[in-house]
Order: sequence, then structure tokens, then C-alpha cells
Amino acid sequence: MRSVLIVLFDDVQCLDVTGPLEVFAHAGYRITTASLGGRMVRTSSGLRITPDEDLARAREHDLLLVPGGPGSRRDNPELTTWLREHAARTRQLASVCTGAYLLAAAGLLTGRRITTHWAHCAKLAERYPDIDVDPDPIFVRDGNIVTSAGVTAGIDLALTLVEDDLGRGTALGIARELVVFLRRPGNQAQFSAQLAAQVASREPLRDVQRWIAENPAADLSVETLAVRASLSPRQFARAFAAEVGVPPGRYVDRVRLESARRRLEDTADGVEETARACGYGTPEAMRRAFVKALGASPAEYRRRFARS
Repeated sequence: MRSVLIVLFDDVQCLDVTGPLEVFAHAGYRITTASLGGRMVRTSSGLRITPDEDLARAREHDLLLVPGGPGSRRDNPELTTWLREHAARTRQLASVCTGAYLLAAAGLLTGRRITTHWAHCAKLAERYPDIDVDPDPIFVRDGNIVTSAGVTAGIDLALTLVEDDLGRGTALGIARELVVFLRRPGNQAQFSAQLAAQVASREPLRDVQRWIAENPAADLSVETLAVRASLSPRQFARAFAAEVGVPPGRYVDRVRLESARRRLEDTADGVEETARACGYGTPEAMRRAFVKALGASPAEYRRRFARS
């Protein structure tokens, strides 16, 4: 039976703990939660959790999981010392969200490529310049260390680890039971084009944003979009950039790329059909967009991330 030790501390993010825990529990792993002194902890949302044991008495486990939350970003010498001393005794080390801060403070991420919640990547990279912090992926593997993005990304990470251990069928069954997708690829962006941009405050511009997302193959020129917003092209371009945070052309590019990525991941449509459905004039135009943004051609992207 595979075993997981989940580290608890005050102001831990509740879902960073319970999301992966539910996945591992459904997979039949032996799960132990532990805190310093075995003390009850209060999560960042106010929920209190009583751990199974004291970290000082924790046995060796296959996986040591460190969740995030506000408490992970505070100095905690006792906990980081424990992590430093015990990391070598586990087969695999993982963090969810800002749990990476604790691993970094323990000196366990030096020279590694990692990720964390996108909002904390810049600060983590500044504090630890010897760590390669990638703000884009859902999760990153580097040797026996796996780090994930914020909150729900811990579920993607846990499903991946279960798939590694017990096979895709088991992971798929758990995902269905928990009503989650199996699984967002590790290199999928942490947030969608719609989330990355701001939502316009004015309804005509919000309507344009929705229409772009629903119709990536349509004529999405500034002139056409301006008509939908009942503005002149000049007024529309200025208002859109001011309220959404990016020019309309760049927003359209992001939406089309995201639409094409999802289509390649989730359908058997060919590259030419995908290019046409997502508003690229030719497969070559889509290829150039993929290489520029993702460093991979559409065909290579599908080989790496399509659901089998």
C-alpha cells in the first residue's frame, strides 16, 4: 500500500490539503496528516483540522506532500528544519501552491525548475534566484520533486501521481467519481485567456468578450468588433484596451490559441480542421502561433497532451 504524509500548519489552505487527500483516499493510499507537536491547526478559511500525529514521530512515506496557504509564506524555522532532515527519506516530494515556499526555505529546490500559484511566482523567484520558477504550468516535475500551481491544481497533481502508480484507468475512475476532468496537462496554462485578462466593466464590451470566446472562427477584426459594441473602431480599441488590459488584437490571439489547444487536447480533429475552426487562416498560421507561444508545433502539442 502506497503511503502519503501531508504536512499541516496554521493558516494552511484547506483545499490544498483536502483536494489531493480525496484523490489519494479514493486510490486506497495510506494517508497520514501531521503537524509540529501534533497540534490542531486552523486553516486560512477558519476550518480546524486535527492531525493524525506529531511530525516528530512520523514514519517514512512514499510521498511527502506540502500544501500552501498564508502560513507557508511565513518564516517557520522548526518546520523547514524538519523538511530538510526528512526529505531524503521519502521517494517523492511534492508541494501544492505556495507550499513551494517551505521547500525553498528548506533548501530543497535549489537548481530545480518549479512552479507555484501564478500570483506568487515573481516574489518566489526574487527571494530565491537559484530556483527556476515557471509561472505558466499547472504542475512541474523535476526529478523526484513535483510542484503545482494554486489550489485546485493540487488535484491535477494528485491524479497524475495516482496514474503513475496505479495506471490511467484507476485515475480516470477517481476523476469521474470526484467529477473532475482527467486531467489538465502539466504544461497547460494556469489560467485561461478570459481569466488572464480583466472583465470589462461596460456591458457592450463584456458582450464582445463573450462573443469572441464563443466564435473564434468569426471575423474578429477591430472594425467588426466595434460594430458589435456600437463604437467607432478608434473608440472601441481604446476602450477595450483600457478596460480589459490588452489590445483587442492580442486578446483575440490569446482566445484563438486557447481554443486550438483545447481542441487538440480533447478531440480527434485534424490540424487543418482545428485551424479553420479556431480562426486561423491556414494550418501554417496556427503552427507559427503555437511555436511562438508554446515552443511546440500543433502536432507536437497534441502528441504530448491529448487525452488518450
